[in-house]
Formats: sequence, structure tokens, C-alpha cells
Amino acid sequence: MNALKFFASAAIAKAWLLALLMVVPLHDAAAANKWGADYFPDILLTTHEGQKVRFYEDLVKGKSVAINVIYTSCKDECPLETARMAEVQRLMGDRMGKDIFFYSISIDPEKDTPTILKAYAANFGVGPGWLFLTGKKEDIKLLTRKLGLSRLNDAASKDGHATSLMLGNDPNGQWMRNSAVDNPRFLATTMANFFGWKEPVLPTASYAQARSLDTSRAQFTFESRCASCHTIGGGDRIGPDLGQVTTRRNPVWIARYLKEPDKVLAEGDPIAMLLFNYYPKVRMPNLRLGDEDVAVLISYLAMQSAAAEKAKRTVAAGGERLPEPAKR
Repeated sequence: MNALKFFASAAIAKAWLLALLMVVPLHDAAAANKWGADYFPDILLTTHEGQKVRFYEDLVKGKSVAINVIYTSCKDECPLETARMAEVQRLMGDRMGKDIFFYSISIDPEKDTPTILKAYAANFGVGPGWLFLTGKKEDIKLLTRKLGLSRLNDAASKDGHATSLMLGNDPNGQWMRNSAVDNPRFLATTMANFFGWKEPVLPTASYAQARSLDTSRAQFTFESRCASCHTIGGGDRIGPDLGQVTTRRNPVWIARYLKEPDKVLAEGDPIAMLLFNYYPKVRMPNLRLGDEDVAVLISYLAMQSAAAEKAKRTVAAGGERLPEPAKR
């Protein structure tokens, strides 16, 4: 009997110890979440809609978020960065504002008022679930440093700031840095995996709908650097439709504009100025394209434009009504 009592007492003690060990890690995991209220400054910010919000309590706490930094007068990567995020927003669909929230923080808060940010957001078709934010300069500087979205040379020149996107899962205390200018579909898939969503973000196409794989450098360059803002024969997007651009514009001008659009605009080139004012004040970013990249891209635009025109003629020959051309 004494032996039985001993083993019974030992079993009970062991059960209590196991229960204790199961609870302790959970408690420690919650306490170890240093990327929460004790880490982030709960600074006061103003949204592009003019609402006052606290960074952690109102925007991050309990949410899944994607955060980047921009400024509206950027002559470099910001327009491309925002265009890519706008494409990701479209791919997210109904998850925006429910399962995921986007925040773009201005690193030029003194100039980027809510009114200017609202106009900027409208240019890119920003919808619910995505806020553009401004605030006090010192607060923004602290916040971007805490988020790992600042560089030492930002004070000297904002152009060239880190084109990073921070993904945050506050309930789990997990954060991950990504490139904000990656392919939008890749970014959307990365987010889905990081946040642990069971349902895929992107609709699954059938094999019958699949396009033949084209691994050409030209197509890759266009789809990775240009497709977020432009189509070839599919109508205007954030920037102009590039269909037939190689026949409408001087090829020498096209080559230079693709390579250094910022300089062409700064020189007051009339075509660059017209584009800047027509689409409305969204700058063409300098994509750092080399001469060979520019050459293959121009060839691709010409080839795709010719294919689109041939398709239109085929439709016309069949007696179908063609859409009206976009007015410039």
C-alpha cells in the first residue's frame, strides 16, 4: 500500500509539474512580445481624412498591418512604391480593412498635410483599409527609426530612402521586413503566408486560362517595373496607356525619358510636363534602367503594340464593334 501511495503521489506531482510547464511558456510568450505597447511610441498622427489617431492603440494593436514610408514630392521610388501597394490592395479584395491594414507614413510631414495626402491617395485609387499619415517631424523620425524604415542619410536627402515594407502581426508579436517594390503578386502571397491565412489571396486560374510562359527579359522588365502603372493597349492606369507609344513619340526621346525621367522633367521638357500635369502630378520614377534594359523595353512595347493592333483588326474584320480610343 505504501508503495502504491508513493507512486500515486508521484504521478499527481508529475501531473501538476506538467501542467505548470504548459502554462509557463504561454505566459512567457506573452511577456516576451517586446514589439508591442512597450516598444512602439504611441504618437499622435493625422490621417489623410483628417482624423487624429494613436499609432499603437488605434492602428496596430490587435491587427495585421503593412507599413511603409513615402512623401508626396518624391522624385525617386515613392510613386512606384505606392503603385505596387495599390496593386496589392486590389489583390487583397475584401480582406482590406478587415484582415489587413496598410499605413503609409510621410517622412516630410511639414509639407504633407492631410489635404495633400488625400489628393495623393486619390491619384493611386486608395480605398478602405489604407491610411496615409502625417504628424510632428520629431515623432515621425522616432517612429520610422523604431520601425526600421529610416536611413542615416534621410536627413540629407529623402530621395533614396529605404523602399522597405514592414509586415506586423501584433497578436503574435511577429514582424518582417520586405521590399515595397516587389512584384505585387509576390507581395500578396508573402503577406498571406506571413499572416497564416488559410484561403489564398489570389484566385486560382484553370489550366485552360493559363498563359504560355514567356521568360524574356523584356517582359520581365515591363511586368516588374512598369505594369503597376501602365498597360499596353489596355487603357490608362496610374500613368498613360503605352500602346503605340513607339510610333507616337520620338524613339530617342522615349529612351532618354525611360532612363532619366526626373532630369527630363526638371529641364522643363514639354511632353514630360504635359504628362506630369495630366496624370495628375504623379512623377515617373527613375527606375535605374541601363541602356540594354531600355532597348529591350522599347522593343517589347513596339512588339506588344503591334500584336494589340493586329488583334483589333481581326475583331473589326469579324464585324464586332471596337471600343472608342481613349481621349488624350
